[in-house]
Amino acid sequence: MAASDSPSQSPTQSPLALPLFRALWIATIVSNVGTWMHDAGAGWLMTSLSDAPIMVALVQAATTLPMFLFALPGGALADIVDRRRLLILAQAWALICAGLLAVATFQGLTGPYLLLGLTFALSTGAALSAPAFQAIVPELVPKASLPAAISLNSLGINISRAIGPALGGFIIAAAGPAAVFALNALSVLGVWLVLFAWKREARQATLPAEHFTGALRAGARYVRHSPALRTVLVRSVGFFLFASALWAFVPIIARRELGLGAAEYGALLGSMGAGAIAGAILLPHARKLLSANGLTMAATLLFAGVSAALAFAHNFVQAASCMALAGMAWITMLSGFNVAAQMAAPSWVKARALAINLLVFQGSMAAGSAGWGWAAGHLGIPDTLLIAASCMVLALGLAWHWPIKGDMAGNIAPSSHWPSPIVAVDSPIDRGPVMITVEYQIDPARKADFTRAMRTLRRIRHRDGAISWALYEDAAEPGRMVESFVLESWLEHLRQHERVTHADREDQEVVRGFHIGDDPPLVRHLIAP
Repeated sequence: MAASDSPSQSPTQSPLALPLFRALWIATIVSNVGTWMHDAGAGWLMTSLSDAPIMVALVQAATTLPMFLFALPGGALADIVDRRRLLILAQAWALICAGLLAVATFQGLTGPYLLLGLTFALSTGAALSAPAFQAIVPELVPKASLPAAISLNSLGINISRAIGPALGGFIIAAAGPAAVFALNALSVLGVWLVLFAWKREARQATLPAEHFTGALRAGARYVRHSPALRTVLVRSVGFFLFASALWAFVPIIARRELGLGAAEYGALLGSMGAGAIAGAILLPHARKLLSANGLTMAATLLFAGVSAALAFAHNFVQAASCMALAGMAWITMLSGFNVAAQMAAPSWVKARALAINLLVFQGSMAAGSAGWGWAAGHLGIPDTLLIAASCMVLALGLAWHWPIKGDMAGNIAPSSHWPSPIVAVDSPIDRGPVMITVEYQIDPARKADFTRAMRTLRRIRHRDGAISWALYEDAAEPGRMVESFVLESWLEHLRQHERVTHADREDQEVVRGFHIGDDPPLVRHLIAP
């Protein structure tokens, strides 16, 4: 039984009190430490294999590019296949790639292109599994514990980020890069064992699984027509596009502006990780005092303030203090956006929605870093940081039009309230296109109000599979309104039946309130011959 369905769990129970979540959380931290160690080892090894700066830069490209290429396909896979099996296969892939790199390096066989190829392969496995890892969180904890669980996962990332590079540097100095690659391979085993022992409840599917390309289209369509998810994406761009300036300039500020050495630079980054840990500890208390939107606004102001202050830091203590506060704001924003995205996406499309959220985050950071880097070349780092901080504050205006709420999408559990359609034709499941018409009889004086209410149903129809939608009025009978929408096939309409939620039912009842006929609105299902 999924953790979220277990009647023995208290809704206020800490996620770490749940054995499965606790084991996977610890194992994931260990695995992420191994990943950060690998990044340090790969970069260091490439400096020994090639003198060309482009080859060293390609190590970072091989690490980040797969996330852009494969996160969304990974989300589609996680929604149409068993997520546990997908994660087990991804961990096995990581074990094989890391093991091969370790053996090749121990034998002295690793060249620049083999290093890049296996690093790319490792990151591909991580990109394909990242949406699935996020999507299984609601299965591991009760709904009331979801914000705390997401905060803990963000905390785990910051813990591994603080430990991994430093530990990797120590092991490289003591035993060489091959030892780092071997330990990275071993670090995967913990996650693999936890996933293997997890007895995930199989989903009882009544319809055939979506095809891969269709699943990709359905995921993009859902996000496009989901106001709650669009809100998360707009707010993410409005923060991360400007917050990327601080991340881009920390190495230059540390080395050129402050004259810090490698050890002090590591400590500077560690202070941000420490701030993130403190922020994760304080978040549950902050949620009792502020709304979800208020938290994101406060964290944005804090991050903007420390970004501006960092421009005037003159020593390590001042810079480390700024980084610690930035870490607190950073984890608050990550947690707030991730919780909102989780709560806005139903299970059938959750991994795809989270993958698109991840792409927007990565894209905003990449585009922002490049843009602020160009600006710093013309204006200097202090002025550029001040401009980025000012833009971040101005972008808070988005919070008024697109507020982040704890449960923006309402109850997105399946309602199954649509009656099964009557079918008198043979084998309609693969036939299409299909047109659905719904006839309403309304008071002609309320036509404008009815039309406005139908806009919500139009969005819901498109979101769940309709490729077109229209509303007509009978020219011979004022007040007789006909809604029509078209789907690609009968199978897509059956999936539409499964996807309708309790929140949709409430919107549908608002529309039904305009109907004045003695009988319910007349629904017809028309299939192309």
